[in-house]
Amino acid sequence: MKNLKFAVLSGSERTVVRVCNVKVGEGFTIIAGPCSVENEEQTLETARIVKAGGADMLRGGAFKPRTSPYAFQGLGLKGLKILEKAREETGLPIVTEVLDTRDVSWICEYADVLQIGARNMQNFSLLKEVGKMNKPVLLKRGMYSTLEEWLNCAEYILNEGNPDVILCERGIRTFETYTRNTLDLSAIPAIKELTHLPIITDPTHGTGRVSLIIPMSLASVAAGTDGIIVEVHRNPVEAISDKEQALTSAQFAELARKTRKLYKLMNEIV
Repeated sequence: MKNLKFAVLSGSERTVVRVCNVKVGEGFTIIAGPCSVENEEQTLETARIVKAGGADMLRGGAFKPRTSPYAFQGLGLKGLKILEKAREETGLPIVTEVLDTRDVSWICEYADVLQIGARNMQNFSLLKEVGKMNKPVLLKRGMYSTLEEWLNCAEYILNEGNPDVILCERGIRTFETYTRNTLDLSAIPAIKELTHLPIITDPTHGTGRVSLIIPMSLASVAAGTDGIIVEVHRNPVEAISDKEQALTSAQFAELARKTRKLYKLMNEIV
């Protein structure tokens, strides 16, 4: 890691990122919600589900980077206003993705955490722009990226003056085709050796299969993750995007219960 500067490297004290009343890096954080904000009813109902199930923050995409230009691209400003309403009702801070430097400042008016997705991990102009904001940033690992490349992207944000970066391991592309990606759990302890920044995992995109999300969430806890981010939908079969990897309310409640129980047990063992 010879190319990394001091800002991202591990120090004596680990960073705790404060998002409203949530402290990422201190305890175990669960972020959950729909892949896409489809409409007000769907988003508010899902927000209530994840709140009741034990989530600390609500995720939801108002802007969606899709492989096909003909796929649902999100509701944009309308979606952000729906997320704002969900926050008002549930009290859950909002995590939403930003795709364009031109949108950063006004998305900050609605979002509590700015998400940089895997496709934009090395969008250096975007990294610099969110680095100028007074908002925590959730930086996902690129699907073909090394740990050093990922941490250098975090360095871009820190270098602009924003200290609140949360790293997110969301799986990398390998030759395996059964899962959507390969969730690299070795990245969790490795990142903790290399940097003071908190790290969470995304077992939803890391597997792409509902049946694997709870096992990989538990494995993430055992590996030392500071939290997880998962997709939940009120009725996954109706989801506009990524329906095959969205948890039901019952599945999410089970996930939250098991991961928090294991996290507590792991801390007792340590």
